[in-house]
Amino acid sequence: MESPAAQHPEARQAETQGLGVGMVGYAFMGAAHSQGWRTAARVFDLPLRPAMAAICGRDPDAVRAAADKHGWAAAETDWRALIARDDVQLVDVCTPGDSHAEIAIAALEAGKHVLCEKPLANSVAEAEAMAAAARRARARGQRAMVGFNYRRTPAIAQARRMVAGGRIGVLRHVRVTYLQDWIVDPEFPLVWRLRREQAGSGALGDLGAHIVDLAQYLAGERLVGVSALTETFVRDRPLPGTAGSGTAARGPVTVDDAALFTGRLASGALASFEASRFAAGRKNSLRIELNGDHGSLAFDLERLNELSFHDHTAPAADSGFRRILVTEPDHPYLEAWWPPGHGLGYDHTFVHQARDMVAAIAAGTDPEPSFEDGLQVQRVLAAVEDSAEKNCVYTPVPA
Repeated sequence: MESPAAQHPEARQAETQGLGVGMVGYAFMGAAHSQGWRTAARVFDLPLRPAMAAICGRDPDAVRAAADKHGWAAAETDWRALIARDDVQLVDVCTPGDSHAEIAIAALEAGKHVLCEKPLANSVAEAEAMAAAARRARARGQRAMVGFNYRRTPAIAQARRMVAGGRIGVLRHVRVTYLQDWIVDPEFPLVWRLRREQAGSGALGDLGAHIVDLAQYLAGERLVGVSALTETFVRDRPLPGTAGSGTAARGPVTVDDAALFTGRLASGALASFEASRFAAGRKNSLRIELNGDHGSLAFDLERLNELSFHDHTAPAADSGFRRILVTEPDHPYLEAWWPPGHGLGYDHTFVHQARDMVAAIAAGTDPEPSFEDGLQVQRVLAAVEDSAEKNCVYTPVPA
């Protein structure tokens, strides 16, 4: 006989235990992650119900306004105080990269689960320390995940299913571009993303981390070596708050504006990557294509509910790329959303990210991508920088 909870959804929801979430950071990524935590349990039947316990930022007025706007119960101005809260079991790190390691390691050592935005860190050494902390925490039942949200696009998840299922056969090529144009104007101010000490790298870490992770995720294998070029096109910019004054003080840009590199996957398949914030007219253009001996798959973020698929085993007379509309209930994540044909958007990737993190914690399994995965991406980025410094010399990626 069914229990009362099984018979009545309201009772089942009441029996669901809470998972207190504390988030550090409240700007662009903080808003996106807030959307995920606020929405996940309203869409999916979760084994733990996220409770938005507290958000943290240095400016008291700004963080309080963010808490009110995004639905957080409390506001803190010291991330150490947020970690120490008894109502916080998971710490979500949405700060610039220079603070990822310190906050994430402290949270893990305090017994919390951790979700950390990408790239995992600003250096390989920091990422290694974070991965080691996550391994120690795993033995205590804690979980850690890095936030490569594009994996949670239903079309990307479906593409992974198809590659793993052999639909394109033996992989030969992967090509990826991620293009933006928000710093084309040389008078755009010197924000934190253009300072190495805060961001770690420029287009390489901001955009390149995403496409390295996506390429490896879809291929199901890792890059073993790269050959790269990077460039900084505008080498100094107005300091924030001085642009347009006529006497603007300027500071040096210490990161790359664009990165172009080729790579070899473990199987011998070849890959090419381009990441740029100087592609005029491209706002957030991410495209990836995989070619195998049985077919090809392609994805375009500007058409994020679609895949292009070519079956090379079909008769030549009627073969070619066809569109797959990824909105069916048996597509990844779509069982909880709208009827077929009703597309999702960028914000839904963060809802899916929250769902997957909560499910892993409840099941006691390791979420993906793990801190180890984030470390491996960091090693690829470091190899790209090393190769570029040596004028495109092929550089192995450490195992």
